[in-house]
Amino acid sequence: MSELFTKKSMLTFPNLISLVRLLCLPVFLWALFGRDSRLAAGLFLGALGATDWIDGYVARRFNQVSALGAILDPTVDRLLFIVGLVALGINGAVPWVIAGLILFREAGIGLLMVVATAFGMERFSVSYLGKWATFILMFAVPGLTLGRSGIAVDNLFLVVGWLLVVPGLFLSYLTAWRYVPAVVEHLRAGRAGRSTI
Repeated sequence: MSELFTKKSMLTFPNLISLVRLLCLPVFLWALFGRDSRLAAGLFLGALGATDWIDGYVARRFNQVSALGAILDPTVDRLLFIVGLVALGINGAVPWVIAGLILFREAGIGLLMVVATAFGMERFSVSYLGKWATFILMFAVPGLTLGRSGIAVDNLFLVVGWLLVVPGLFLSYLTAWRYVPAVVEHLRAGRAGRSTI
């Protein structure tokens, strides 16, 4: 059994965690639309954001980094974020201006990475500031959701949500701007490496 969970295998514990997180998406949608509960949806989305680091940590800690995991982990994160924001925008829990700004940035960077990779870009790690931006927004969005949930302390969550979303958006666009020269550099390096093979 342990042989299945090796570094080179697709069946690693971190990949399993990523898949479980992905399967939580329908539960979030059911809580938001099926139960019409912004409280449950906000708490659930916050929990998913808080556990974002687990699959990466397990992969590094137990030497189970895999090619699939390198793609699956950020893909699941982005999918949870994008679908969650669209759903919350439709529901009215998060203002469309905020959801739109975050989605525009995510879609732009995602498309840039896909196109650059298709043209031979070397893979490179997400910047430290980029990780912080994502971390802040993953708590800002649930905060805004809980701020419109009708609970006794919703005003407190609304204030916290706005206090987080402003710096989160600033950092996310700052890192997006910095990704452009990094993509160009790694694209050149990748194409140069291919030409020498």
